[in-house]
This record gives sequence, structure tokens and C-alpha cells, in this order.
Amino acid sequence: MTTIPARLAAVAFAAAVVAAPASAACLSNAEVGAIVDAFNARQPAPNPPAMSLADGECSREKLLALLDHYYRDRVGYKAGLTNPAVQKRFNADAPVWGVLYEKMLLEDGATVEAAFGARPLFEADLIVRVSDARINQAKTPEDVMRFIDQVIPFIELPDLVVQAPPQLNGAAIAAINVGARHGVLGRPIPVPVTRGERYALANALRDMTVIVRGDGTEVDRGQGKDVLDHPLNAVVWLAGDLARHGLALKPGDLVSVGSFSRLLPPKPGLKASVEYVGLPGNPVVSVSFK
Repeated sequence: MTTIPARLAAVAFAAAVVAAPASAACLSNAEVGAIVDAFNARQPAPNPPAMSLADGECSREKLLALLDHYYRDRVGYKAGLTNPAVQKRFNADAPVWGVLYEKMLLEDGATVEAAFGARPLFEADLIVRVSDARINQAKTPEDVMRFIDQVIPFIELPDLVVQAPPQLNGAAIAAINVGARHGVLGRPIPVPVTRGERYALANALRDMTVIVRGDGTEVDRGQGKDVLDHPLNAVVWLAGDLARHGLALKPGDLVSVGSFSRLLPPKPGLKASVEYVGLPGNPVVSVSFK
């Protein structure tokens, strides 16, 4: 990834200053710029200071103003900290969200560098595709099922980017766009049209076992219900939180629901795969590290 030109960065910073709400501990333009420079160079950035959620959200807006100029095409959102085990790791008690860009997404079987980021990791995730704006009023997983048209296996390749990731809290994770860097998309599963079949798929998403393998050997596993008791509850939460910011999901948006596994380190020569046992066909998505 190339560094954003200084003139472009200055324009983006100016836009961010206008758009971002004032906050005493919102990261300064210089601090956000240092994170973006480190992100581009795949080198650890200084950790953000302790901050409130409002500070993290303000900082995220400044960061996104810069990323928009490089990535350009937003394709959806990443819900993070939706798994209680991951929340515990980062001393958080609620989810946060970031933005996904088209350039971040790779095809099934992709090969990427093991050092694809400053603090590279991989994890089992899942994406759904929005088909109807009425999803923004969804209150239950069954509601969500009516307004999505695809369920997509997804290995997320996050980059926690900072020098000491264990010191991040939920607000700071929001500030770094929830570590979004890359992700590998599997073959989409169409959402059935009939109500009974949709209900069956909703139950399968809740009850599925998600198995992570490295070179064919199981290294971790989780269940669908590990994400907010049902993966589609992440979409319900996200729609509600976006509304708080005057935003809304729209048809075509992709939503990453969060992690079903531990955050795992990539190694050169490793082939990682994730199998979703209980979904139609027990689909598998994979990525290789070089």
C-alpha cells in the first residue's frame, strides 16, 4: 500500500475536522495521520491514549476521511467485539463498528503475505448481504433474514496496527476502524425465499459449529451463538448504532458480523481454512500465507 500524498492527506484532514464532533480526547489530526502512515508502511503505530466511546467515534471519523481517499469505495461495515470472549480480551462491554472497503476483500483461496499488516491476525467471521433497506428496522434475527439475500463465509484478516494491541479498549478499537485490513470471501449461500426455509437457515446460523484449521489441523472452533447469541443479532445492533450516527444500511451493503474464533497469528507457508458445519453443504473458505 502506498502512502497517501501529503496534499491529499491535508484535504482529507480538513474534511475530517469539519465532520468530526468536538471531543477533548479525540485524536488530533497529527495522531490520526501517524496511524495512517504506520498502516500504509505496515509498521506499528503508537497506541491511542485511553479514551471514551465518543472520543473513539470522533477519531474513527477522522481516520475514515483519510481512508476514503485511498480505498474510495465503501462496501459495508464490520461489527467488532460481538463475541464476549473477544470483549473480555479488550476490556470492552459492547460492540463497535468500522467500515469495509472493496479493495480490502479477496477471493476464496487467495494467497497473501503473512506480514500483511503491522499486527496481522486471522479469524473466523461471516458476512451477510443486505437486500432491503427495511433491515434498519429489524429487531430479531428472523427480521434480518427477510432483508438479506446472501450469507457468505469469511476469513477476516485484521490488523490491530498499534505497538501494544492488548492495551486497546473498545473505544480505541473503534478509533482504528476495528482493525479492518483484508478479508477472504467464500462462496455465497443464497437466502431462501420461502419463510420456512429462511427460518431453517436462521436456526442453522445460530447452531452451526465453526472450525478453524491450519494446514488441515484444527486450531480453534466456535458456535454461531457465540456472536451475541445469534450472528444476525450483530446486524440488529449495527443498524441501531448506525442510526445513532444518522447512517443506515442500504441494499448491497456487506456486514461482517464478528469473530467465532480466537484472533490467530498467520505464519509463512500456512494454509488456514474455516468450515461452517451445519450450514448448507458445510461450506469452507481458505487463505494461504506466504
